Amino acid sequence: MHMADALISPAVGGVMWAASAASVAYGTAKIKNELGDKKIPIMAVSGAFVFAAQMINFTIPGTGSSGHIGGGILLAGLLGPFPALLTIAAVLAIQCLFFADGGLLALGCNIFNMGVIPAFLIYPLIFKPLLARSITIPRLTLASIVSVVIGLQLGAFGVVLETLVSGITALPFSVFVLLMQPVHLAIGVVEGVITAAVLGYVFQMRPEIIQSSEQRLPLEAGTSIKKPLIALIIITVLVGGLLSIFASAYPDGLEWAIEKTFAAVGREGSAGLEAEGPVFRQAEAIQEATAFMPDYDFPNAGDGGSVLGTSVAGILGAAITCFLAGAAGFVIHRVKNRRVKTA
Repeated sequence: MHMADALISPAVGGVMWAASAASVAYGTAKIKNELGDKKIPIMAVSGAFVFAAQMINFTIPGTGSSGHIGGGILLAGLLGPFPALLTIAAVLAIQCLFFADGGLLALGCNIFNMGVIPAFLIYPLIFKPLLARSITIPRLTLASIVSVVIGLQLGAFGVVLETLVSGITALPFSVFVLLMQPVHLAIGVVEGVITAAVLGYVFQMRPEIIQSSEQRLPLEAGTSIKKPLIALIIITVLVGGLLSIFASAYPDGLEWAIEKTFAAVGREGSAGLEAEGPVFRQAEAIQEATAFMPDYDFPNAGDGGSVLGTSVAGILGAAITCFLAGAAGFVIHRVKNRRVKTA
């Protein structure tokens, strides 16, 4: 559900950049001691996992479309809402700048739809209350599926609203929304099951990770995180380096909805969605300069693409995400600790 720049106006892009930047700043300020030395490696590795997992588009049967996980609820369950937002923002920024996935002008929209909504709205209002009595596998499964489905519905509706406010007349609101919501409902169910499986697996191995995130507390010094970390690293390498090769070739839910909307209103191709103007050209120029593997492949791979390029992009992108998310967590943790000691 990564939006391209052509779907929004510069004004909407600027407003959403400001909203997402303010949300990330707020999330950073709200982090207290929940990270701790034990949570920083989990933040790094879980960010890498979400990057790799987003490369796997799964087919939605009977639609001719595909979907991928967003990862917001998954990260919030592992880390808590505020570290989760920072992590998903890192994932989306790396995808945008280094792999040209999603527009640079639309990056604020993507962070808001896929990060702010699940972390700041869905996690505290739905996910956490469903685990209020106790955290068990059935409750964790229910919370994951319900939260992801509702979060993705709000995120998909956010995309529709952002195009509407931008004045994108090529995508009439009534048609676009009636196509976006059902396909993302199906995607949300699949992502909810995946989220439940991952959180349940981690909970069975080390329940303290999920419990500490729910309570916004650091993991105790004696808590071993070796097994879940190793498991996540192995899964990340397999997903990014191997399974990404077999991702569905069907358009994702957003692309599919755009195509079907065009067909419904009698338009051909992408008429009315050309991004024209100095702001769009500047954003495109920046992406062209920073994206060393556009579309998760070698620049000279050609129309057919390269299997090796996809694998390299998956592993390299996950590694960069791991470093950036881990570094952000480390710096924030150290700065917070220093302020506490000097207070």
